[in-house]
Amino acid sequence: MSPKPKVRDLEIRIAELEASVSDERKRTETYLNQLKYAKADLENLQKRTQKQIEEALDKANGRTLLQLLPILDELELAIAAAKNSNGNILEGVEMVRNKLAKLMEAEGLTQIKAVGEIFDPHLHEAVLEVETIDQPDGHIVEEFRKGYKYRDRVLRASMVKVARSPSSDEGKEAVKVE
Repeated sequence: MSPKPKVRDLEIRIAELEASVSDERKRTETYLNQLKYAKADLENLQKRTQKQIEEALDKANGRTLLQLLPILDELELAIAAAKNSNGNILEGVEMVRNKLAKLMEAEGLTQIKAVGEIFDPHLHEAVLEVETIDQPDGHIVEEFRKGYKYRDRVLRASMVKVARSPSSDEGKEAVKVE
């Protein structure tokens, strides 16, 4: 066998490999372009989604503010009545507060129960502890500031005074002494 057929076979093989490499380059460029388009589409989708979220929030805030406007009007009337000293100011302000409470409740706001309940650090913030035999240990005796939940999330914890039985204090001191 002469070297020419081997060279010829090698040349054919090289041509096949070069064609294969060229095809792979074209396919790689196609994939790269598709990836660039997909990336641009994703970025556009993210921008569009963010814009929709902002528009929805603006719409919701506008709706809530629109519902608050009559309450603001009534407060202004109560202030004007207080300046003129005619009418029952307390009754007017209570009506405004009740209207605001109903609006907030309709939007999903609920008051956290406190007095008489067992202290829950997720719902209540203990600012004082008082020794008493009138209430069981760990129960809330007094509420200083009301707490509220929006749907299932605590917006503001209740500020409370918690009962502590005198006997539980003695046990703590005994532990500290040992």
